[in-house]
Amino acid sequence: MTDLLQNARVSRGQFFRLMGGLALATAATACSTRPETTATTGGRTTTELKFIGVSDQKAPMDKLAAAYSQAEPGVRVTASYAPTDQVQTSLRTQLGAGNAPDLHVVYPGDGSAMSMTQIARAGLLTDLSAQAWTRTIPAGFRPAFQLDGKTYLYSAGSSVIGAVYNKKVFQQAGIDAPPATWSEFLAVCDKLKKAGVVPIALGAQTPWVTQLITYALVPSTVYAKDPAFDDKQRAGQADFAGSGWRQAFEMYLELQKRGFFNDKPNGTTFEQQTSMVATGKAAMAVQVSAVLPDFRKAAAAPDDLSMFPVPGADDAASVWIPAGVVVGLGAGAKGRNAGAAAKFIDFLGRQENINAWAKEIAAIPLTQDASSTIDPAVESFLPFTKDRAVPFMDQRWPNAEVQPVHFAVVQELLAGRSTIDEALKKMDEAYRK
Repeated sequence: MTDLLQNARVSRGQFFRLMGGLALATAATACSTRPETTATTGGRTTTELKFIGVSDQKAPMDKLAAAYSQAEPGVRVTASYAPTDQVQTSLRTQLGAGNAPDLHVVYPGDGSAMSMTQIARAGLLTDLSAQAWTRTIPAGFRPAFQLDGKTYLYSAGSSVIGAVYNKKVFQQAGIDAPPATWSEFLAVCDKLKKAGVVPIALGAQTPWVTQLITYALVPSTVYAKDPAFDDKQRAGQADFAGSGWRQAFEMYLELQKRGFFNDKPNGTTFEQQTSMVATGKAAMAVQVSAVLPDFRKAAAAPDDLSMFPVPGADDAASVWIPAGVVVGLGAGAKGRNAGAAAKFIDFLGRQENINAWAKEIAAIPLTQDASSTIDPAVESFLPFTKDRAVPFMDQRWPNAEVQPVHFAVVQELLAGRSTIDEALKKMDEAYRK
């Protein structure tokens, strides 16, 4: 599962209380004086917009790109998709070299090489602020979308991180309900292990997967105790080493020491993790809800898969969850089709298209109307979003250095090549760069 900027002071409670505002976005056309790339086919001039995204954007983008071609026959969106780890490097290099696609994936807030703040600050994203849908962004979400008051990111909603689990496997092991506390979670894992099934599939060979268990636990070990932790860390008054991040790493490694992961998690990919849960070889995986459709596609019975919050505390009332704006997209500021690309994003900003995109990735729609729906799998997370939810941690990190260090130290911890002290020290050093 990339928010609040340094110059925006929004409480985490406000961030989520403002999540579900009722609004109806209307279309507005973005203008550009740049020449657009066109082709003539059968006597008709067609503008081709090239989009590069990540795999969990494929289903909604393919659906809405086709709908746009019906509404605007003179425009064709050609999409391609790459693994998250590749777009953080190769696509960022393309942006810097001035040969980026017309539309491309952008991560909310700050904290990664492809985050909105990092790219917009470099002058590489088109300002979308004139579009009507941007005026409906809930106030608490604006820092994930905006830099210096201007909107550079389109995202259809928010997602959560929790345990994707196979209900049939739980039932076969005699587990009637998801756990509500950390002790109950450990007991469930122990029961699953004794039943001969892998409790938790972990695909840590895929770098971005490494962060998710930490992210699932830190809301309870850090923010439940100190909601202002991010502000203090930015001010130099707190750090990873002296916070509940240490406890989260200890809990992460406890799961490994008790044999609750699959063998060789550092040699297991996201795709293998997905297959293990979908086929019942593993009971669950800690994942972002945006990839729940991938798990369902791999399952013989998609309805067997659901989600529950990972309880990171022994007091159920102290369990908090991670929830953040889902990965989105932007238009290249220097693209030859900048005007047409911005107009396509404006189309995505219509309420019916926000609903359609969010539905495809099991997200909570950015804004909602009577036709908005929420996937039943994430309904158990909704009670937390009022005042016990925090954005994904990297969305407020001050640079793009911390996230890859986090990936690396988790792999080192799992391999026994590092200590928690060393891991936290490396993260603090990366944060201060």
